[in-house]
Amino acid sequence: MNHPYKKHLHTNHQHITRPGGERAGQQDGERGAERGGAAGSAAETPDVAALAQLLADRTRAAICMALLDGGTWTAGELADYAAVAPSTTTEHLNLLVSGGLLTEQRRGRRRYVRLAGPDTAEALENLAGLAPYRQVPVRSLAEANHRRALHHARTCYDHIAGALGVAIADAMTARGLLARDYGLVLTKDGARWLTALGIPDTAPSVAHRAHVRTCLDWTMRRQHLSGAVGAALCRHAMDQAWIVKAPGTRILTVTDAGRTAFRERLALPDEALAPSLTLPVSRP
Repeated sequence: MNHPYKKHLHTNHQHITRPGGERAGQQDGERGAERGGAAGSAAETPDVAALAQLLADRTRAAICMALLDGGTWTAGELADYAAVAPSTTTEHLNLLVSGGLLTEQRRGRRRYVRLAGPDTAEALENLAGLAPYRQVPVRSLAEANHRRALHHARTCYDHIAGALGVAIADAMTARGLLARDYGLVLTKDGARWLTALGIPDTAPSVAHRAHVRTCLDWTMRRQHLSGAVGAALCRHAMDQAWIVKAPGTRILTVTDAGRTAFRERLALPDEALAPSLTLPVSRP
């Protein structure tokens, strides 16, 4: 996975004069050159702490999670979503854009932002799957229903996540369409299955992406299918109206046609095709 955030680390050398007039930095640099290094050179290393600092603020984290819908949001829409002042949102967006997690586009006076790409989305979903749960109040029946629907099926940038996404990955593995050898791979039977559905094995528009990947689902704490194959399957399901996306959210609803298709093609059980009647319980 490409690292969504990199910084150059520069080394500051303090010159200490040693007996005989040699400077410590000069002498150490010469010794480094003898070992194959270059005097005064700098190396690059992933600055994980800097990336963690970007996401350590709950408002910035909430903005990134909202953008997992794969869409483009205005700064004003994100300010309303995060319930913070527009000026505060601007400060957060500046940090996220300069940090490489978001990209921006300006049209007149409007500023539009989105996630930097699928690798960024998968990194965020995986981090969410590793993060501890915290208690949040559920103040209405509508909010409870929203949470149930979000846990059941949602988009994770451009592929299907939630209980439905995990059930699809499990069913494809059980039927021999995917194999978990050294990571998840698409089998020959899987390639034929995609072709029979009318899904090309590789899509030119996503040829730069990993063919098959998994994300750690943050609600299920299990793997769902991502990568180019996961994106193509999600796009096909939407084009065939097996799933529909609720306006303004990441929530997906399985249609009657979708229930029939998922039963026939993957033998998905009924409980995987509709939200649970009970609110998911937070895990420790």
